[in-house]
Amino acid sequence: QVQLVESGGGLVQAGGSLRLSCTASGGTFSPYAVDWYRQAPGKEREFVASISWSGINEVYADSVKGRFTISTDTPKNTVYLHMNSLKPEDTAVYLCAASTRNYVTIDVWGRGTQVTVSA
Repeated sequence: QVQLVESGGGLVQAGGSLRLSCTASGGTFSPYAVDWYRQAPGKEREFVASISWSGINEVYADSVKGRFTISTDTPKNTVYLHMNSLKPEDTAVYLCAASTRNYVTIDVWGRGTQVTVSA
């Protein structure tokens, strides 16, 4: 059973940067795509970014476009989310998710890592 573990979260000042990691373990990992989502207190889960496992196709939410970059390191079974120019409104729990059966159905979720951006 594949598991996803996120890391790299923390407290950062506005304008700062963080790099989140999502690492898969527990079996062969060759998903169609891996996504990052985030959920702030009292708000619905929000799509942030997605990347095909080949790294060819990337998609970003408008709110993070130009500031966040998603990338893969397939030998390490890891997907990164590079976050620059962070804003207080980026504060949330960030979760990664994988689609292992097709491009549209997420079937594996991580537990998340907290990102807090202070003003």
